Amino acid sequence: MNTQDQKYNNAENAVDRTENSLENFADKAKNKVNEYADKARSYIDEQKRKNEEPSREGFFENLKSSAADAWEDTKDFADKAWETTKDTASDAWEKTKDAAEDVKAEVRKATN
Repeated sequence: MNTQDQKYNNAENAVDRTENSLENFADKAKNKVNEYADKARSYIDEQKRKNEEPSREGFFENLKSSAADAWEDTKDFADKAWETTKDTASDAWEKTKDAAEDVKAEVRKATN
């Protein structure tokens, strides 16, 4: 395999890794939304069992009381997602840029 093909393959692999990272992040975000929807349903069911009216404010208070513990986990998750996506996207961009420059140089050579 020549160097040009290797650079192209490296750039393509970097783009694939970026795509996979973004898909994983989207899946985790979707799971978080579903988790909060489940918490909302649980809160509503709990309030109904107590013969109390569920409210948005009550739900938020309920979340706030459990959020102190969950905040560190959420922050760690978000930090890891940020770093993975930022690094992977940056690497892919650089490799793609390099490969594009190499292709331009090859085209110039071939047309001169």
